[in-house]
Amino acid sequence: MPEPTPLSASQFVLQARRFEIDAVRHLASRAELADVIGQVIQALQRERGASSIWLASSGHRFADVRRTTVEQARPLEARLRDLFAAKLDPTQGATAGMLSLMAWVVLGLDSLDELRARIDAQTLSAHEAIAAYSRRIAGLIELVVQVADAALLPSISRLLVAFLHLVQAQEAAGQERAVGALLFASGVSDDAHQERLVHLIDAQERNLQVFAEFAAPEQRAAWEQQQLAAGIAKLERLRRTLCTAKSGPTLDSNLSDTWFDVSSARIDQLWQLQVELMKRLRDECEARIRTAEQDLQDVEGLLRRVRDNPPAHAHAVDRFFDIEASPGAVPELVSATAGESASLADVLHTQSERLASMELELESARRALHERKVIERAKGVLMSRLRMNEEEAFRALQKTSMDQNRRLLEVAEATLSLPDFAFDALNERPTGGRSGNPPR
Repeated sequence: MPEPTPLSASQFVLQARRFEIDAVRHLASRAELADVIGQVIQALQRERGASSIWLASSGHRFADVRRTTVEQARPLEARLRDLFAAKLDPTQGATAGMLSLMAWVVLGLDSLDELRARIDAQTLSAHEAIAAYSRRIAGLIELVVQVADAALLPSISRLLVAFLHLVQAQEAAGQERAVGALLFASGVSDDAHQERLVHLIDAQERNLQVFAEFAAPEQRAAWEQQQLAAGIAKLERLRRTLCTAKSGPTLDSNLSDTWFDVSSARIDQLWQLQVELMKRLRDECEARIRTAEQDLQDVEGLLRRVRDNPPAHAHAVDRFFDIEASPGAVPELVSATAGESASLADVLHTQSERLASMELELESARRALHERKVIERAKGVLMSRLRMNEEEAFRALQKTSMDQNRRLLEVAEATLSLPDFAFDALNERPTGGRSGNPPR
C-alpha cells in the first residue's frame, strides 16, 4: 500500500489563493454580464423612444431613426444570448435566481420580432408599445439586481450597487423620453401621462442619490458636473411645458424632435457615467487578480505572511506561557510591550480595522439592495390587491411615509405584513382605496 502524500502548509496557502482568484474571476464575468445587459437596455430604450414618436405621429416621424435603433439592438441581443448560454455551465457560478431571470429575459427577447412587426403595422398604440418595451427592460434590470447581490468584495459590491441604481435612473429617464415624445408627437396632453412624468422624474432623483452615495469620488464629481450643463436647463423648460399643459390638444407637435434630442443628451450623459463606472469595476477586478497571481508565484512569501500573522488566540497563548511575564497575569489579546515594537500588534489591529470596514461596506450595500426589494414588493402588493398602477402604488407609500413621519422602508414592511381582510376592506370602499394611504 503506497504511503500517503504528506500534507504541507504551502498546499493550503496556494489553494486558498487559487480560490480567491477564481472568486474574483467569477465577479469579473458578472461585471461583463452587467455591462452587456446595460448596453441592451440602452438599445431598447432608444428603440422604445423612437417607436413612441413613430406611432404617436401615425408613422410620419422618426421612421429612419426607429429602423436604425432596431438594427443597433440586434447584435447586442445576440451577444447577451451568448453570455447567457455560457452561464449554463455550472462552473460559471450562476445562481438559481439569475438563471430563472435569464429565462424570463430570453422569453422577452424571443417576442421582440413580433412586437416590432406590430409596431410596423401600427396595430399598437404608442402607450402600449412603451409598456411592452418597459416590461422587457424591467426583467433586464431585475437581472442586474441579482448580479449585484452576488458580489462579496466590498469595493466591487459598492460599484455594482452604484451601477444598478444608475441603470434604474437611466431607465426612468428613458421612460420619461418615451412618454414625453408620445405627448409632443401627438400634440395632446392628459393628466395620466403628466402624473407618469412626475413619477419618472422623482424616480431618477431617488436612484441618482443612491448612485452618488455608492459611486467612486470621481464618478460622483462627474455626475455633479453634469447637473451644470446647459442642456439640463433646456430639459427642465420642456418638462415644465409637458407637466403644466392643460388637457387636450395644447402641445406643439414640432417640439417632439427637440424633446427627443434634449432628453437623449441627458440619457447619453448617464450612459457615459455607466461606461466609466464599468471601466472602474473591471479595473478593480483585474487589479485583484494580478495581485493574487503575483502572490501565487511567491510561495515563501505567502507562508511567511501566515507565520507572521497567527490567529489572535495563538498570540494570547504565547503571552500566557511567557516565563518572563508576571505570575498570574492574564495577557490582553493583542497587547504589545515597548520591546515587541508595534509589528504584530499593528498588523492585528490593522487587520481587525480592515475587516470591520469591509463588513460595514458590505452591510451598506446589502441594506440598499434589501430596501429596494422590500419597496418593490410592497408596490406589487398594492398594485395587485388594490388595482393600482405603479405610480399610484409608489405615491401611496410615499404619502403614508410623509403623513406618518416614518421611513419609506417601514411603511413598505408594514404594507407587506397586512392581512388579506385589510385589503378586502379597502376594496369595498367607494373609491376602491386608490387614493388613500395604506393602513397603519
